[in-house]
Amino acid sequence: MAGVNGSVRARNRRDVALWAGWAALVAGTVALAVWALRVLIDVPGELLPWALLGLAAVPVAVVAAVLPRLRRRAGAVAGPSFVFCGLVLMVLAVYLVVVIGLGGEVDEDGQGVLAFSMAAALTAVVLAEPVRTRLRELAEQWAGRPQRPAASALETFGSRMTRAVPMDELLLQLAETLRSTLGPLGAEVWTGEDGVLERTVSVPERGAGRLTLAGAELAAVTRARVSGNAWAAMWLPSLLAAEAPSGPGARRSVRVASVTHLGRLLGLLVVVRSADDRPFSDDDDRVLADLARQVGLALHNVSLDSALQASLAELRRRNAELQASRARIVSTADASRRQIERNLHDGAQQRLVALAVKLGLARRLATGDSATLLEELRTDVQETLVELRELAHGIYPPLLREHGLGEALRNAAGRASIPVRVEADTGLRYPPDAEAAVYFCCLEALQNAAKHAGPDATVTVRIGAAEGGLEFEVADDGAGFDPAATAESHGFVNMRDRLGAFGGELTITSAPGAGAVVRGTVPTAALTPVPEAGRP
Repeated sequence: MAGVNGSVRARNRRDVALWAGWAALVAGTVALAVWALRVLIDVPGELLPWALLGLAAVPVAVVAAVLPRLRRRAGAVAGPSFVFCGLVLMVLAVYLVVVIGLGGEVDEDGQGVLAFSMAAALTAVVLAEPVRTRLRELAEQWAGRPQRPAASALETFGSRMTRAVPMDELLLQLAETLRSTLGPLGAEVWTGEDGVLERTVSVPERGAGRLTLAGAELAAVTRARVSGNAWAAMWLPSLLAAEAPSGPGARRSVRVASVTHLGRLLGLLVVVRSADDRPFSDDDDRVLADLARQVGLALHNVSLDSALQASLAELRRRNAELQASRARIVSTADASRRQIERNLHDGAQQRLVALAVKLGLARRLATGDSATLLEELRTDVQETLVELRELAHGIYPPLLREHGLGEALRNAAGRASIPVRVEADTGLRYPPDAEAAVYFCCLEALQNAAKHAGPDATVTVRIGAAEGGLEFEVADDGAGFDPAATAESHGFVNMRDRLGAFGGELTITSAPGAGAVVRGTVPTAALTPVPEAGRP
C-alpha cells in the first residue's frame, strides 16, 4: 500500500503548489494591470496601494492549502484563473502597444486616441479566441485537466452502445469513463450470473477476482441499487476488504451499483475515491444507477445473442446431419437400384436369352403342332426379355453408369411418348449419386410432361455446369398447370427429396396454358467433376 500512500502525498504537494502558483499569478496580474492603467489613463493616483490589493490572494491560498476540501479544488480554481488572467494581460498588452506605442502621447489628440483605442479593441477581439484556446491548453498542462461531470458517463456509454462496440471493449471504456468522472482511485466492472461474479475489467488493472453469492446475500445485492461502505461491509465484505487497504491516508470511499435485469443479478459497478475527496452526491448515485441499468440491458442482450448464436449453430449442425442422412438414404437406394439392375442383367436376362436360344433350336428339330408351340414359347420369352430390359432400365439405366447423363437422357427421350430434345454438356462426369439424382429428376419431369402437357407438346431437356453447380431444366410448351395446386404431388416431393440430399433446390414455373419449366441445381460443394475419360 506504500504506492497508494505515496500517490496521495504527491497529490497533496501538487495541490499546495497549485495554490501557491495561483496566489502569485493573481498578485502579479493585479500589479501589472494597475501599472498598465496608470500608463494608459493616469489612474490610480497612488500606484502602490492598488498594487498591494493582489497580495490578498496570498492568505486565501494559505487557507485553501491547509483545508483538505479546498486544497483538492486547486486544479478547478487555478486553471480558469490562469485563462482569465492571461486574457486580461493580453488585452492590456494590445492597448499598450497600439495606443501608446503607435498613437504617441495620449493627451495630445483626443480623436487619434479614440481611433487607436478602437483599433486596439478590434485587435483584442480577434486575438481573444485563439489566445483563450492556447491558454486553456497551457492551463491543463499546469493545473491538470478538470474532472469531467458525472453525467457525461451516461452520454458516453449510450453513444458507444449505439455503435455496436464489442462488449469487452465497451466495458473497458466504461471503466475508464467511471474513473475519470466518479472514481479517481479506480473503477471496476464485475459480470456473471447465478451468483458467481468475476472482475471483468478494472482501471487501474487489478487482475482476476471472484465473488460467490448465495441465499440472503444474493437477494440483498440483487435488490440493491447504489450503496456505500456500510452496506458493502454487511453484504459484500470481501469486496470492501479488497477496496479498503490499510495504512495512513489510505481510507477510501466506495460506491457499488448492482447491475440487474428482470430480477437477475448480472454484475456490479464499483467506483472508489479517497475519503478526503468530496463525498458521493445524489447526482453521482443517480448516474451510477442509470449506468447500471444500461449495462444490465447490454449484458442481457449479449446473453440473448449468445443463446441465439448457439441455437443457430445447433440448427446448422442438425441440418447438416439431416442432409447427410438424406444423402445416405438416397445413396443407399441408388446402390440398391444398381444392384437390382445388375442382378437382372446378369441373372434373369441372361437365362431368358439362353432359354430363347434353346427354344429356337428345339423349334428347328420339331414338326407340326410342336413346332408351332415352340415358336409361340420363343416369342413369349423374347417379349418377356424386352419387358425385363425396360424394367431394368427404369430401375437404373446402364447407360447412366457407363456413359453419363447425356446418353442416358437421350435414350430415355427416345422411349418417351412425346417429342423430346436433349441439350447436354457431356464433357464432364460427376459423382454417381449426383448424376443419378439429376437423371431421375429429369425422368420424373418427362413422365409428368407426357401425362399432362398434351399430345402436341414438345419437351426440351437442358443439362450443364452453372455458376452454382450442376443445373438441369425440363421445359415443355404444353397445357401448363397451377404450381400451388400440384407442388405437393408425389413426383415433385420425390424430386425435392433427391436434390435436398445434396443441398440442392427445385423450382417450378408454370401457369395454365403457358407450359411448364422444372429447374433444379446440385450445388458445387456436392460435385467433384472428372474428365469423361477418367470414368469407367
